[in-house]
Amino acid sequence: MHQLVIRNGTLLDGTGSPAFVGDVAIDDGLIVAVGTVDESGQREIDATGLLVTPGFVDMHTHYDAQVTWDPYLTPSGWHGVTTVVMGNCGVGFAPAKENRREFLINMMEGVEDIPGAALSDGIEWEWETFPEYLDALDRRRWVADVGAQMPHGALRAWVMDERCADGNEATAGDIEAMSELTEEALRAGALGFTTSRTPLHKSIDGELVPGTSADVAELLGIADGMAAAGHGVFECALHHVDVPESMEWLRAVAAKTGKPAVFNFNIPDSAPELWRDVLGLLEEADADGLEVYGQVAGRPVGLLMSWDGTVNPFIGRPTFDAVRALDPVERKARFAEPETRAAILDEVSLDERRLVQYISSSYENMWPFEGEADYEPEEAASLLRLAAGDERLAAEMAYDHMNTEGGTGIIYFPFMNYSAGSLEPLREMHQHSRTRMGLADGGAHCGTIVDGGMPTFMLSYWARDRTRGETLPLEYVVHRQTQQTAEFYGLHDRGVLRPGMRADVNVIDFDALGFGRPRMEWDLPTGEPRYVQESVGYRYTICAGEITVQDGAFTGALPGGLIRGPQNAS
Repeated sequence: MHQLVIRNGTLLDGTGSPAFVGDVAIDDGLIVAVGTVDESGQREIDATGLLVTPGFVDMHTHYDAQVTWDPYLTPSGWHGVTTVVMGNCGVGFAPAKENRREFLINMMEGVEDIPGAALSDGIEWEWETFPEYLDALDRRRWVADVGAQMPHGALRAWVMDERCADGNEATAGDIEAMSELTEEALRAGALGFTTSRTPLHKSIDGELVPGTSADVAELLGIADGMAAAGHGVFECALHHVDVPESMEWLRAVAAKTGKPAVFNFNIPDSAPELWRDVLGLLEEADADGLEVYGQVAGRPVGLLMSWDGTVNPFIGRPTFDAVRALDPVERKARFAEPETRAAILDEVSLDERRLVQYISSSYENMWPFEGEADYEPEEAASLLRLAAGDERLAAEMAYDHMNTEGGTGIIYFPFMNYSAGSLEPLREMHQHSRTRMGLADGGAHCGTIVDGGMPTFMLSYWARDRTRGETLPLEYVVHRQTQQTAEFYGLHDRGVLRPGMRADVNVIDFDALGFGRPRMEWDLPTGEPRYVQESVGYRYTICAGEITVQDGAFTGALPGGLIRGPQNAS
């Protein structure tokens, strides 16, 4: 008798092959049979009319601190994710000398918009070196498996200490030490090395993260350590307009390591057609036998503007800044007062940061979320178009919308990937053989973005609901975030419904699959806020053979553990 049998489901096996109706048998955390299973199970799930897929493998998260306090890894745990890879974009918390802990917290708060107070209160510093960090994680359990990467910022801080700030050149000795520590981390179980070279990534103090402008010799020296270890992905957050000029050193890294080098591939408003050139450069690298990839999101990188969020159109206006310092209940009451409204609307922002000025004044790029969240809105529905070009009226509309729903109304601002006014460019990018699905950023951007539900969006929107253009085949969308992402990190034991593979499985009511409008919760350590977005439609999520989610609720099972390096199927 099998421990668990899923019967009569519509199986999407993760390979991209056509769906078929069949059964899945599970024993001891592994899939042991797929097709027709005659033997009964101690527990059986009737999946008639339901989709059965591998668990989703999310290759771009920032749970580096959250893994120490949240066994449910939300929001990813709500969205069928059974494997997360963290430590992206060059930021993280290991290695960490005691005197650099606050520095690493400030860096993560600035880059990933995770409240510093929550990090300071929530992290239990049980480590200094990266192997010690992995050992600390190995003592914990979650609803999903966790893979970690070596972040450049923390590595530089460990090796160079006070000299680690961007702009300080690493010595030959520094580079050698970073190379050796990267090799050590990979041999201990890290899945890769990550760095950032974008001016958008700054600490909460406004300083560029260490390594942003590091000499290419430093990157190639670290690549030597990766080559010595024999595995590992090199991940990089690039300044999007600089991708073409970065391709030479990315190719050199891929050549040294013989493994994938991947960059965050987004479409900035300042260069709306550059993505086509980048796809051509990826094809050239492929033709030359080099594994260089672009990591693509499933929807715009969009800011969520609200009274409780990090940004909104009124940031920097004196009255707004004074009121936002109040507690959430009191400030919502104040923002609803006519005199407060009049004062804020009559003021101008005193915040001189160019990015803030752009975000707070671009009403043509703001849409109110009404009912369900719309991530591909029509131009005619933008605030500026609704206001017939009158910016004062658009500001009033933004203000009044944020006061709806008891002061929780949200304005959506697609920050990247929406310069075309549709998601057509993303659809083309997702179909390219040298891109991979990612950038959901689970655990990060707590007051600005909540895209950890990207796997759900990919299925519900791209494979079912899209009306403004073509959809993507359901089999391909599942393949995109199961086998493809798993194998990218050398995790050959998951991502496919096949005997001998890990029993990471989703049973999904596809017709019901979706999620609601994001909302703010104050559930981080010390009561700090974050946006959350739960799912509907997941009847079961199974990790390593144990049911972790049933009808949207966590069962309490925590079968997930630390991944140490590449994995082979049993």
